[in-house]
Amino acid sequence: MGPLLEKIDLNRLREIQARYASSSEHYAKYLDLERYLKLNIERVQQLKLHRSSPQEILDLGCGGGFFLFILQHYGHRCLGLDIDEFPLFTDLTQLLGVPRKVWTIKAFEPLPDLGRKFDWITAFSTAFHGKGEQSWQWSVEEWKFFLDDLDRRLKPGGRIFFGLNPSYAGEYYTPEIATLFQSRGAEIERAFVFFPPGN
Repeated sequence: MGPLLEKIDLNRLREIQARYASSSEHYAKYLDLERYLKLNIERVQQLKLHRSSPQEILDLGCGGGFFLFILQHYGHRCLGLDIDEFPLFTDLTQLLGVPRKVWTIKAFEPLPDLGRKFDWITAFSTAFHGKGEQSWQWSVEEWKFFLDDLDRRLKPGGRIFFGLNPSYAGEYYTPEIATLFQSRGAEIERAFVFFPPGN
């Protein structure tokens, strides 16, 4: 944690925290920098990216950019992709020096041209496929289109990792979606879906 905090302009951080101190917005929770750095250190370690050679990494729904900030500390080349509805995320990604492209992921629409391919594509606490309280969620067909699009953006041997939010009546995926993931070689453990190289 110490070396990471040393890279952050604490005066700018305090300004951002003061700006949102009275916010009732759900996303204001990300002002607890140490909590979310700790969570994302665990994510980096889970994927063993703290011990790998420099990788090209795309993080979908990057939020405040904590995961990518830590990866950059380890020498990885990163890019975040997210919507631009929450000014706090813009403030945080700028504070942390995380490159981000503003984009809304939609069903049956490919991602934009990002200028390069990636060794890893990750997504944590996802909502682009529908939230539990919504009347729609992605079906097998939407997921298949999305995964095909991601595959085209991977380098040879590239990997995909999702940490999903529960969207389907409290579940992370339907049995049919789980079957699709597994048919593409995915290892599934509740919220975690890992597509190994070559799938």
